[in-house]
Amino acid sequence: MRTLIRSAAALAAAGLALAPAAAAAAPTPSPGAATVTKAGTSFLTATTITPGQPVRVGASTGDHLYWSFRAEAGQVHEVTATVSFGKARTGASTWTVDVFDGLRRRQACTAGAQTPTAAATATSVALGCTLRRVRPWAEPWSGDPLPGTYYLRLSVTDLPEPDLGLPVEVDLLVGADTDGGGSGDDGKLAAPLVANTKAGTVLTAEPAPEPVAEEEGGLTGWLPEPGSRWVWTSVGGVLAAVAGVVGFALTRRPRRP
Repeated sequence: MRTLIRSAAALAAAGLALAPAAAAAAPTPSPGAATVTKAGTSFLTATTITPGQPVRVGASTGDHLYWSFRAEAGQVHEVTATVSFGKARTGASTWTVDVFDGLRRRQACTAGAQTPTAAATATSVALGCTLRRVRPWAEPWSGDPLPGTYYLRLSVTDLPEPDLGLPVEVDLLVGADTDGGGSGDDGKLAAPLVANTKAGTVLTAEPAPEPVAEEEGGLTGWLPEPGSRWVWTSVGGVLAAVAGVVGFALTRRPRRP
């Protein structure tokens, strides 16, 4: 029994050790990039940042923080954010990071903790959002990500009222990955598309035409087929006429001489 417990513990430890290696690498700041220390409060006042530029700003719980960045075709953007709490809180709080395109359409996240909940005893909470690959074109009615300006919004969606206004510190970073070539949403083309240029079989002689069935002639050629609706309609008409004559003969009054 002890051997099984030790084996299970060893496997669990190995799994925990291998899990971080299997996870996707988090974005790293660009060398020499200046740290941004401010954030906007709306779409119109969003602070402009570039992928790879770190952000560190102090704020209050309940503030809506906005940033904007430029996205080019073929890029996959990953957003990571950490909210650190400076004072003790009375209850749990739920935070969210939302991404919008230039038309204020909310873009879906394919990975990452977009709306994590921080316990009352937690000192920080980590958020993440991996966007879809930016496409060079799309239909006007679709919601596919296109090149242009994108907006980030970091906010708290649920918290106890006494914790509203407590100071927090936000660390945010946007990474851009251009590896992988074409769109990851549409897959990868295994072979180039070419027209079918294989010729068919060459005919050395003119094919004989198929014989055409001759139409039935004679006196019975114009008669309808037995059981068709024309036969039943004719029989029904004859029966109706006979029934009318018999009924009239039975119901008419005899004439006096």
